[in-house]
Amino acid sequence: MRRTDCAFPFRIDPVSGQAAQSAYTRHVDEMIRQVLLTTPGERIDLPEFGCGLRRLLFAPNNETLRATTQILVQKNLTRWLADQIVLRNVAVTAGADDDESQLQVRVEYTLLETQSLQTTEILVR
Repeated sequence: MRRTDCAFPFRIDPVSGQAAQSAYTRHVDEMIRQVLLTTPGERIDLPEFGCGLRRLLFAPNNETLRATTQILVQKNLTRWLADQIVLRNVAVTAGADDDESQLQVRVEYTLLETQSLQTTEILVR
């Protein structure tokens, strides 16, 4: 039997009338996106949760910002998802065509349950 978990964002499946489900691999991808895009303080029950990548868009997009973002992503994914993934690599670059108004974050990780190598990419703009 394939493992499933609640989909993110939470929604009701129109067919079953129950909480929508995601395959486990997709669910972990969704959790990574949730950690990266949630701003600390946004969740009342977990005020320290999240990276807050969107707020970095207004900083000068240079090597210093990208290195800081890489450390921030590594720290938060390790803190919040260490029981689900082993981080392999985090790469932060300017967006497509070196668009300085965007950050491209690529996270490579091993999914602990299946020992499969996975990648999640997020374009923050």
